[in-house]
Amino acid sequence: MLKQFFNWVSNPAILFSIFIVVFFFIFPPGEKMYRLHRRLKLDKLWTPVGGIVFFSLLAIFFLWGITDENFRLIVFKPDNIPITALLFLVPFFLWYSMKQARDNDLRAEKGEPPHEALDNEKVLVWPDLVYVEFICLILSMALMIVWSLFLKAPLEEPANPTVSPNPSKAPWYFLGLQEMLVYYDPWLAGVVLPTLIIVGLVAIPYMDINAGGQGFYSFRPRMKSISIFLFGFVVMWIFLILVGTFLRGPNWNFFGPFEFWDVNKREVLNNVNLSEYVYIFLLRTGLPKNILVRELFGILLILGYFAIVPGLLAQTVFKRLFQRLGVVRYSFFIVLLLMGLALPIKMYTRWLFNLKYIVSIPEYFLNV
Repeated sequence: MLKQFFNWVSNPAILFSIFIVVFFFIFPPGEKMYRLHRRLKLDKLWTPVGGIVFFSLLAIFFLWGITDENFRLIVFKPDNIPITALLFLVPFFLWYSMKQARDNDLRAEKGEPPHEALDNEKVLVWPDLVYVEFICLILSMALMIVWSLFLKAPLEEPANPTVSPNPSKAPWYFLGLQEMLVYYDPWLAGVVLPTLIIVGLVAIPYMDINAGGQGFYSFRPRMKSISIFLFGFVVMWIFLILVGTFLRGPNWNFFGPFEFWDVNKREVLNNVNLSEYVYIFLLRTGLPKNILVRELFGILLILGYFAIVPGLLAQTVFKRLFQRLGVVRYSFFIVLLLMGLALPIKMYTRWLFNLKYIVSIPEYFLNV
């Protein structure tokens, strides 16, 4: 019964919704949410006791899960070992950094300097830094040697053009991109969006001009910046990797963590474009032959998304941010933000309505 519950929760729409709700409760993006966060004592998660409780529950779930054969086959597959480790390593380093941030926020509320300001000892590159890096290099080499001795290399039979693996998956570090290909055309998911991710990372110092919290760990002075960055990294990127690794099975269907990967499982997914919803299902007519008339609703929807929403946000939610950044920096920031938010919107529309493309012009390889 409990396994069936976890399989049900693993439905992508449900799981992703839980991810988002939990994320914004523990990483509040604004002062009101932060006060609610403190009132509910959710900041206790970033204490040593909170960390012990969280990782104990995570370890208990993992140990209980490996008693199931299907779960065990997935998490101990040689290709998936790095992601199994990621399940523990990412939460740990996130917890450790937020613990330091919480400590410094509490010290700032008392008028005390951050912990980093108390340690003014000069550290030299040689021998201090180089020595630590050398020790880390030796430990990493030892880990890789032990790894190679005890884990079989995930080698398969010689390439056979008549037989394709099912499921055919990219290496774990590309699984996020492969999952994005489900919702976007290859030129968008494989070229445009990764380029925007790199451009956005490069542009962070020019858009985030808040000088508060520099040189030490903190959260409250830069709640919006940290929350937006972590949303993109944890909820969007890590979630896509986890889905592609553990929940995508044969024929690229979704499977629960305790569900048998049945190659004969068939899910009826009649993906429909927005123009088909409008003209065929709503207006009860055929699709117009003229491309612009056919895709008019989708084009207007996308233009409104990028032309109207930025102005509305500048006058409401991001009013102070707009005044602080100015027109140019704000415009650059909001376009990147809306491009990032377009992915979860597409994910939900695909999961809930089987909506494939908002604008579909295959005649010119333009599908959005």
